[in-house]
Amino acid sequence: MKRTPKWRIIIIVAAILLAAWYLYPTVRLHTLSDLAKEQMDPKALYNLEKKAIKLGLDLRGGMHLVMEVDKSNLTSSEAEDALDRALEIIRNRIDEFGVAEPIIQRQGDERIIIELPGLQDEARAKELIGKTALLEFKLLKEPDVFQSVLAKIDRALHEKGITVELPGEAEEEELPELFEGETEEEAFPELFEDELIKEEATAPEFALAQMPFSSLLLRMDGIASPHYYFVSKDNFPRVEKLLADPVVQKQIPVGAQLAWGSDYEELNGQDYRLLYLLNEKAELTGKTLKNASVEIGQGMDFETGNKPYVSVEFNKQGARDLSRVSAANINKRMAIVLDGNVYSAPVIQEKIPGGQARISGTFTMNDARDLVIVLRAGALPAPAEIIEERTVGPSLGADSIKMGMRAAIIGFIIVLLFMIVYYKFSGIIANLALFLNIFFIMAVLAGLGATLTLPGIAGIILTIGMAVDANVLIFERIREELRAGKTILSAIDSGYSRAFRTILDANITTLITAIVLYQFGTGPIKGFAVTLSIGILASMFTAIVITRVVFHLLYEPRPQAKISI
Repeated sequence: MKRTPKWRIIIIVAAILLAAWYLYPTVRLHTLSDLAKEQMDPKALYNLEKKAIKLGLDLRGGMHLVMEVDKSNLTSSEAEDALDRALEIIRNRIDEFGVAEPIIQRQGDERIIIELPGLQDEARAKELIGKTALLEFKLLKEPDVFQSVLAKIDRALHEKGITVELPGEAEEEELPELFEGETEEEAFPELFEDELIKEEATAPEFALAQMPFSSLLLRMDGIASPHYYFVSKDNFPRVEKLLADPVVQKQIPVGAQLAWGSDYEELNGQDYRLLYLLNEKAELTGKTLKNASVEIGQGMDFETGNKPYVSVEFNKQGARDLSRVSAANINKRMAIVLDGNVYSAPVIQEKIPGGQARISGTFTMNDARDLVIVLRAGALPAPAEIIEERTVGPSLGADSIKMGMRAAIIGFIIVLLFMIVYYKFSGIIANLALFLNIFFIMAVLAGLGATLTLPGIAGIILTIGMAVDANVLIFERIREELRAGKTILSAIDSGYSRAFRTILDANITTLITAIVLYQFGTGPIKGFAVTLSIGILASMFTAIVITRVVFHLLYEPRPQAKISI
């Protein structure tokens, strides 16, 4: 009888050491106290978390989203790969956002499923993922054009019978007429005081009824024809409702559009939002964007001084376009528009060479970083709407872990006891193989950077049963060989050889099933398939190779000893 080849022992020892090396970060991470984690170097903690086994949404908590891509406004050629492009862009945004082990996959032809385990800032993530991120540079219409449009809107609404309810007005009074060519400011100078913002400054109170739209707008002091108007937070819903009126839409000239500022701005203790009139056609878009980064403004600049802003850089084509547009429109205002909202509208003071520009606004650092993320990842090919949202709390995840671990431990203990009672000392060897089986599964998960989910735990529990099944087949074959009168080592070799084909057939069949589940299943099913596949391979290695070597090491020096099986 040949002795056990040393290379088998070397392979087993090497496999155990390699598994321990891969599993060490997970063990260390989960044995560290919260205080120890806080005291660790952030980079070292990040590297440790990156190497450790990740927990899925059902174990760690997090967010589940289903998004639907609106392809109704796309051409047939654009719609073909719109979902795939949206999938890639969303994946890039989430990767830069920093969510560990997200699950992002398509569902049908219009939907995307997103799972974000361990997410902390849910509102920020939703806004980041759903932002279309269409960046455009558009020229503002001249102030006289804006005023003309407002006058037309007022006239159209007044003819429709829409008026302004004047505060404190008890009865209707006759409205005095202005002289031809006379402005309200010239006729009623006492109403135009020297303040930054003049509430209802576009007309005296008794003329407001004829200005149902303009009366809701405010303008900068001393500027008779502003490029933009202020709308107070209280008036914003009414103004937005009037702008949606088809009568108002007809008054906007062809090639022009009204656009809101990106957010409210505080002025004199009140919140206002800016209203702009822009060219509908963009002079430059984000398609030629090369890079974007967050910068902190220097000096005394009101817009960017000591505030975060976004610096954008265009490629060669974009740089040429920006240089051409800026040279042709010096002293005009250029609006920087993202998803239809104006972030800033600076005056073009000179030709802009080099293809660099900046986007400023009422940014927090997180706002600026998120804007950089969506600009770098690119614009979605079509609007995407969140149609389903579920949040799994950390406590529910902790309960899932507890219940899953309890089920695994109870099942494991029952199997251990059965093997010891039924197969005695050989059962202890089989139990050692079971421990190593789970050890290898967890190590491979850590090495692959896989995510452990509740279905994954179910897959591990299933492989425990499969590993035991292999040992049962082997031990029964060994018993048959011993009853036939063979020696211990001969019975062991024959038992393993005769059981091998049956074990191999059963495991290959299950492995094929696991591969099919992984290929065509969704997130939870994929997790089950991964752990099941790893478990099948690990169980064959532990049940067929390791236990056989252990038997040989025990009984080669004592070939006449009695085997406990």
